[in-house]
Amino acid sequence: MGMVWTMKKNTFEMFTRIFKVLQPPPEMTLSQWADKFRRLSAGSSAEPGRWKTAKAPYQKEIMDAITDITIKKVVIMSAAQVGKTDAMVLNPIGYYVHYDPSPIMVIQPTIDMAEKFSKEKLSPMLRDTPVLADRINEKSRNSGNTIMQKIFPGGFITIAGANSPTGLRSHTIRILLADEIDAYPASAGKEGDPLLLASKRQTTFWNKKQVDISTPTVKGASRIEVEYENSSRGEWNAPCPCCGELQPLVWSNVVFDKNDLSEIRYACSKCGVISSEAEWKEHFIDGTFVHEDPDNPVRGFHLNTLASTLTTWQEVVEKFLTANDQMKKGNVELMKVWTNTEMGQTWEEDGETIEDDELMKRREKYKCEVPEEVLYLTAGVDTQDDRFEIEVVGWGPEYESWGIRYAAIYGDNSDINNQVWQDLDTFLLQTFEKPDGTKMKLSCVCIDSGGHRTNQVYKFCKARFNRRVFAIKGSNDSAAAYIQKPSKSNREGAYLFTLGVDTGKSLLMDRLKLEEEGPGFCHFPKEEGKGYDEKYFKGLTSEKKVMRYKMGRPYFAWELKDKGEHKRNEALDCRNYATAAIEIINVPLKKPDKKKDATQAKKIVKRGRRRSGGIL
Repeated sequence: MGMVWTMKKNTFEMFTRIFKVLQPPPEMTLSQWADKFRRLSAGSSAEPGRWKTAKAPYQKEIMDAITDITIKKVVIMSAAQVGKTDAMVLNPIGYYVHYDPSPIMVIQPTIDMAEKFSKEKLSPMLRDTPVLADRINEKSRNSGNTIMQKIFPGGFITIAGANSPTGLRSHTIRILLADEIDAYPASAGKEGDPLLLASKRQTTFWNKKQVDISTPTVKGASRIEVEYENSSRGEWNAPCPCCGELQPLVWSNVVFDKNDLSEIRYACSKCGVISSEAEWKEHFIDGTFVHEDPDNPVRGFHLNTLASTLTTWQEVVEKFLTANDQMKKGNVELMKVWTNTEMGQTWEEDGETIEDDELMKRREKYKCEVPEEVLYLTAGVDTQDDRFEIEVVGWGPEYESWGIRYAAIYGDNSDINNQVWQDLDTFLLQTFEKPDGTKMKLSCVCIDSGGHRTNQVYKFCKARFNRRVFAIKGSNDSAAAYIQKPSKSNREGAYLFTLGVDTGKSLLMDRLKLEEEGPGFCHFPKEEGKGYDEKYFKGLTSEKKVMRYKMGRPYFAWELKDKGEHKRNEALDCRNYATAAIEIINVPLKKPDKKKDATQAKKIVKRGRRRSGGIL
């Protein structure tokens, strides 16, 4: 009897253990899990140690939506400095590794960014959060773990680049975390939209979850904006310190003195009372998301940096003032970045085009070769099979520019020893005279190497490196930075700069739109023989920015206005290259100190010396 009882007891205990394993874990939200288990690493966090959701209250609702079983998809369109990576990528990974084991995929825009994320973000969290270190042994050679894949009981983590079809179609997954989706290519190789490819890996799971995260880009081409507009559209609201009314934090209500940024304040849109940053942020704990479409199955969230507790309003204002100053000079790129990364909003492109006849009307008589205001000269050279087209541009304070000379040199340039190359060199060696007789040399030259004369251009430029004559080629990436780090990995070992030509064209068009002389304004000479005729201006305005679609994804491209009057774009390219040249040498374009110059002139006269030569 005792033996039977013992057997029954053992059987009962066995089934108890089995049921204990099989029963679902007690309910725990992502924010609760993070507060209890997550540890921030010393190398990747300003405040290492225990995670505290209360430090950034706006993160709580977003995190809890990610682990809410009733929500299949979460969309976050936000500013950059709100803790997206830690709260919305790393914390979910930790939760689904430890608390709800599942196959997980994390997508970064490129393979390189995916590897960087794994090494610099994911690995430190797995190492320093004890409950995760117990499940993923990265040190063991037999664990099967690599940089791009981590295995744990009940699942795995795959880290993929959106530009790699292999990583996107290799696994069945339940949890998809797509980071910075606006930076994804239209197609992963030739296999189609990377986000669609990855989401197809989720079809076998009834409890699948997709999280799309990004700072937005350009209106009409921003993927996260489309995702957000088709979601519940939740906007972070904070209560006024005075009247308590909930409201979104908008830039138009920020109050500051640009000459004294020691205190930034905010005006309540309800009661009008102006309160300090500290007073507003004290009440962020009582903030919440207000959703326009709360019944939408896709939960969407929007955040700007004003809501962030991880940065100060002063930093936001300082970045705005810098961007605004640049915009006044014809450079809108910093304002685009500020709008995207600080306000978490898309930038709406100005669809206006520049007309050639309007620019021609602006021509003026210099009555000299180089106006007095010019500080440096650069040149851009476009390489065609039967000629070189060249523009010399003068640069004054704050990127105010003067067209100096536009010319074409004809000849067979297929052989570096042909006369046309010598003619080009002679042109680039000449000096240009200012009203006081000062002779100026070209400070930098950029020559196009992207045509059929690539090696010839490399040879020509390498021999003239000391004169700052550089080979350039345009980037295929429409969002590429204007000037990228040069390389010498070509047959001739010449310095080669890759240019974001689309970025340069946007910058030029913004400057051409300026109508008042001053920073960024473009001057053109009226005198005959300098090359600024009707043909030049049709070439300068030959292209327009248009929206195109690739694999169903929108993007912006520069295309010819027409194939008639505006079919030649050499003038546009030359001005783009000449602009790149002034950026490459990175000289200060400021008004000269007249008092200093006068003092120096007196000294020169006293010593009986005469200034000669040019400006290098």
